[in-house]
Amino acid sequence: MMRAIGLLVLAAGLCVGQRLPAPMGVPKPGAVTDAAYAPQPLLPGGVVIPLYPAGSPLLHAAKVREAEIYNMSESVPGRIASIVSIHNPSIEVHVAEKSNNTGAVIILAAGGGHNTLNVGMGSLDFVPYFFNYGINTVTLRYRLRKDGYDARVDAVNDALQAVKLVRSYAKEFNFDPNKIGIMGFSAGAELSAPAVVEFVQFDKKNPGVSSRPDFAGLIYPGPTPFARGRTAPEIPANVPPSFVASPGSGDRVHAVWAMEYYSAMLMKGVPNIEMHLYGKGVHGGGMADREGIPFGTWQTRFIEWFRDLGFLEKAGVETKAARDVAEYVKNPPKLGGPR
Repeated sequence: MMRAIGLLVLAAGLCVGQRLPAPMGVPKPGAVTDAAYAPQPLLPGGVVIPLYPAGSPLLHAAKVREAEIYNMSESVPGRIASIVSIHNPSIEVHVAEKSNNTGAVIILAAGGGHNTLNVGMGSLDFVPYFFNYGINTVTLRYRLRKDGYDARVDAVNDALQAVKLVRSYAKEFNFDPNKIGIMGFSAGAELSAPAVVEFVQFDKKNPGVSSRPDFAGLIYPGPTPFARGRTAPEIPANVPPSFVASPGSGDRVHAVWAMEYYSAMLMKGVPNIEMHLYGKGVHGGGMADREGIPFGTWQTRFIEWFRDLGFLEKAGVETKAARDVAEYVKNPPKLGGPR
């Protein structure tokens, strides 16, 4: 038997103890040139589009040629765990199969405490997951505080610009321009939450295609515009619906930020705001199984919410979410204070 196994190994072209071949197709950053850095696709088939045109005053001219730095997984060859040195922010588009494409688009904003962009668990893992539901995905590479940017200004602008840019390419990609939203994880949720309420001001400064997201996801969010100690912004009349999920006591600070956001929307009577706080769980992890605890199924709860609001219908069909927003604008609820 052992002799037969040895022969099989030799037949396969390997000797016992011989080193395995090196991983193939490992993604790597682009080269540094005299032009602005050209972001490279993080997954095969990705279409990468810079957020801003070359020479934009919103870019740091002295740094825009610097290459991104990929931090690779130590245990999984070819897997990008996180990215830093993002000076030419971009979006990476992955389209769904034509046969079941809903036209819906989720812009994914990974977390990382504004020190790194943890695209592995906070973006790239979701591309095939949402693909199965006919949902197009866009990975957002936004600028980081660690690289010298203001998270509440530069990064939020990147998120709103991403919505605007995706919508401007809706026809080319066969997206439904009324089904474009953003999902943020931890620090990334510090972008998706402001996008829900700050698109009005952004569009006044940047007229043209709307930057309003049609929905938002806040997953174990960092501090939102409604966090204690901040001046709460005015909630627009056409505020989009939000889905919020977080561990509870195992991640108290993020649970509190989630509740502050939810409470502000609830007090305003905003329709279709859904929140899940789980009794067991810790911060982060994307859509990891988490050994079978309920928190490991938050992404299924999101899909249920998404389907209920009509985002999984065929492209071009008006969503329940849109109808409810229109009704809310037309007949805002009469609200009393808490008793």
